[in-house]
Amino acid sequence: MNPYQKLMARKRKWTPVQVSAGTCKSGAEEAIFRALALRHMELPVGDFITDALSTEVPEASRDILRSNVTDEENHDLALSYIASAYGVDEKAEAEALRLKAAWEANPDHTITKAMVAERAIFFVLLPFFRFNGDAGMRTVSADISRDEQIHVATNSLVHTELGYNISPSLDKLRKATINWVMQPLGKSSDKYLDKKFWLDSSDRLMYEGKAPELADTKAGRMPAFFEHSNVNLPQYA
Repeated sequence: MNPYQKLMARKRKWTPVQVSAGTCKSGAEEAIFRALALRHMELPVGDFITDALSTEVPEASRDILRSNVTDEENHDLALSYIASAYGVDEKAEAEALRLKAAWEANPDHTITKAMVAERAIFFVLLPFFRFNGDAGMRTVSADISRDEQIHVATNSLVHTELGYNISPSLDKLRKATINWVMQPLGKSSDKYLDKKFWLDSSDRLMYEGKAPELADTKAGRMPAFFEHSNVNLPQYA
């Protein structure tokens, strides 16, 4: 099998379900509203991939790229269920839509924009939900994380194969986006409520492709993108 087929073989279908609102960690509430507002980025990331399919992407990547678009629709539904249960902040929603427009307008190739959004934004927000969100957020973060790991690997392969680069303007937009989400946090003895912890995680994921400081995810009762077994959860094909 080629690398794209190997990634496709790791996929597992799951069906989002409506969740009930629970209690989030005290001090994280405003940042959670902002992180949740970035669900508006899920479908644009799918659109980025759809646009890429009309260009010169490797033929071997087309099946998994189409599958990844379907995943993004699933993620949007799952996060919409969370928003319906937990509620939203209208100011955060409006700013997230402005950020969405900025990502759409950025001139980098759509594959590159999808890769950066998933690797250095979503891979930060999902563990953020894991450590600070309610039970529904933790469950959804685990399911989306499994998909996103495959998406980032796919997009990274295509990005590299086609010889694309990440522009300074896209990196600046990435920093502005994650800074906006985490702005309500300050300095805290609880690292998961510490703004710098999450900003540093985004930087490391962006520049190194890994964030060892998030390895504690493995020990949590609900895994994020470092741990992918959800065999005891319902609604899986």
